Amino acid sequence: MAASTRPSVLTDARAIAAADPAGQGTAATLLSYPGLHAVAAHRIAHRLWSTRWGKPAAQAIATASAKATGITIHPGAVIGHRLFIDHGSEVVIGETSVIGDDVTIYQGASFVGDGTPGRRHALVGNGALIGSGAKVIGPVTIGAGAKIGAGAVVSSDVAAGTTVVGIHE
Repeated sequence: MAASTRPSVLTDARAIAAADPAGQGTAATLLSYPGLHAVAAHRIAHRLWSTRWGKPAAQAIATASAKATGITIHPGAVIGHRLFIDHGSEVVIGETSVIGDDVTIYQGASFVGDGTPGRRHALVGNGALIGSGAKVIGPVTIGAGAKIGAGAVVSSDVAAGTTVVGIHE
């Protein structure tokens, strides 16, 4: 990714402050949103992950971030611009997850693998919303603008712009 297109924590914070009705502005977001702190740590860890000697350091950053925020993001996961993890406790994003731009993820949501070789985790399109406690299992594709309801279990693709609730297999 070129420097001009690299996601930035400040851009993330501005987007969160604008999107969150309870938000108190960019400065407060930078200081007090654990979801933003987890994404910031991930951005550093992800850069290290692809370097020859960076995997141990990346894992250490990811582990420290998970302990501090309650949000686990594997350093291998690819995260786009302006990710908003709201009330992020217990969010898990696995190694081969790809999260698009302007995605919102609520507390307790997980992107877990199913043992499939290669890409084991979800590909989440731009503007998707993942509800509280949703479990996205395996290498499924969540289309742009799709909404996954709270507590949903998703193990098959979700078309762009659709809403799924309950068990979607």
